Amino acid sequence: MEVIYILWLRQLKKYFRSRSRMIGSLAQPLLFLISLGFGFGPVFQRAGNGNYLEFLAPGIISMSVLFTALFSGIEIIWDRQFGFLKETLVAPISRLEIMIGRTLGGATVATIQGIIVFFISLLVGFRPVNWYSLPIALFFIFLIALLFTALGTAIASMLEDMQGFQLIMNFLVMPLFFLSGALFPINNLPKLLLIITKIDPLSYGVDALRATLINQSYYPVSLDFSILLILVVFLFIIGSYLFSKIEI
Repeated sequence: MEVIYILWLRQLKKYFRSRSRMIGSLAQPLLFLISLGFGFGPVFQRAGNGNYLEFLAPGIISMSVLFTALFSGIEIIWDRQFGFLKETLVAPISRLEIMIGRTLGGATVATIQGIIVFFISLLVGFRPVNWYSLPIALFFIFLIALLFTALGTAIASMLEDMQGFQLIMNFLVMPLFFLSGALFPINNLPKLLLIITKIDPLSYGVDALRATLINQSYYPVSLDFSILLILVVFLFIIGSYLFSKIEI
């Protein structure tokens, strides 16, 4: 447990010491909230769908968590190139503990990022319907963070090239985000597009946040939770296996 705690704490210290990283990662969510929230708000409202900013905010929170969690995997490649990973792997500790510590640290950072974006959305004008459901929403944010941090770790464990990792992440991030229903309702989508959104794991995270924050959801919350939990366990197993096969 001490190993897991130290690696978890290292991730947090790196995050809080990097002011530029903290500020830079908030620019895109703020841009989406203001430009889309106020730009498409009147159109969304005239179509009889209610307040677009309320609909959009859970999706933007999920986007922030997704980006931060997936790109946390790049630190594995960074540590490999600068020798820190080698020093860690040759230590008399389990590689599973190393993977768990790094993943929990990355997920915690992504969760903090999601919470910051939540407060920014409050400043912009978003108001949750169910304030008493905030602890449940926080739990789902952490679950989303765990899922995509484990995915980022699994992918980074197979790569040695930082540029290759960034290309793969860019290829994954945009489809995951835009096809999750974060920006649009999925009620009346064409059948093919609806099938794709059901395959997208972020769809269930966005849906769970909407259910807990604004009482709007496409799926039952129990289904959202079950799918997210199953995927977290599955990717933890895959990530642990791939991380254990890293050669320095």
